[in-house]
Amino acid sequence: MNIKRVTLHITEMKLVFPFATSYGTYRERESILIEIEDMDGCIGWGEVVAFSQPWYTEETVQTSLHMLREFLVPSLLGRTIEHPSELPQLFSNVKRNRMAKAGLEGAIWDIYAQHKNQPLAAVLGGVRSDIEVGVVIGIDTLPHMLQQIERYAAEGYQRFKVKIKPGYDSELLQGIRQAFPNLPLMADANSAYTLQDKDQLKKLDDFGLMMIEQPLADDDILDHALLQKELQTPICLDESIHSLEDARVAITLGSCRVVNIKAGRVGGLTEAIRIHDYCQAHHIPVWCGGMIETGISRAQNVALAALPNFTIPGDISASSRHWEEDVIIPDITLSDGRVPVSSVPGLGYKVNRKRLRNITMQTIVLENHL
Repeated sequence: MNIKRVTLHITEMKLVFPFATSYGTYRERESILIEIEDMDGCIGWGEVVAFSQPWYTEETVQTSLHMLREFLVPSLLGRTIEHPSELPQLFSNVKRNRMAKAGLEGAIWDIYAQHKNQPLAAVLGGVRSDIEVGVVIGIDTLPHMLQQIERYAAEGYQRFKVKIKPGYDSELLQGIRQAFPNLPLMADANSAYTLQDKDQLKKLDDFGLMMIEQPLADDDILDHALLQKELQTPICLDESIHSLEDARVAITLGSCRVVNIKAGRVGGLTEAIRIHDYCQAHHIPVWCGGMIETGISRAQNVALAALPNFTIPGDISASSRHWEEDVIIPDITLSDGRVPVSSVPGLGYKVNRKRLRNITMQTIVLENHL
């Protein structure tokens, strides 16, 4: 693969419903959709999943755009790539900025799979023809959250994640449990608590949760180990896991019993696979997290979740969960709580160019002129 052109599409899409977490509410989703063309005319797509604000990580759309234009894309243009796993080393002179790197790597994986005439899931090591999926319920009033759970349960979702925050946790979960005593339920705190909240978090053991996701600081591993010793409920780490090394330390210390893998958060599909393999070898189940993505990242997540150790339904909801119209054709749809894994070479979905034009605020074309 010799890279000829990289086009950055800065887009904005309005959410069907506002999505509230412990750190903020999203009503629109700004993204960078990456289109890469090689010298053979093959086009691959990736997505930078950073948000507009530095709430989830320090990366934002604008910082990612700077890194892509000034550092990452110039190192890629005109270069021959044999395999996408070469990119982490190619980008190693740029510290962190994992979401920007992951956007480029995703597009290269798409091109690679097309050249191999194989679906993306197959070249990643996937073993499933479909995957069970879950859904996320943002912070809202209890009656409204119960209505959402009822609607999504009727649609067939296999696992339900609700956002919590200090002052709105045990009462909320108790209300949900009273209405849905057998619901496969987990809670996501998005780093809203500290170790001083240990006694309050221990109360959540009463609700039969599958896991509590990221209760403590996003850069913490040690305090999570101390907290896990006090809880019966498994802790799942999300924001704390940026690399295989983070996963290794967390598992060694006993900081978690489950790991959420997001390709964007860990720098790309290559590192995601390495974390998956390490967790599998150490009997730690993993699942694929979501970032309110367009269908481009969502399709990549489906392919990633086809790997064997993704044994917990991930945050890979149907396109209609967030968008009136997605940017891919066809939409990602749900059937009996499952999403099919594409058997089409590459990403498996086409980008709707008309829809892309309608949501694009800025287009930047970077080319190899040599």
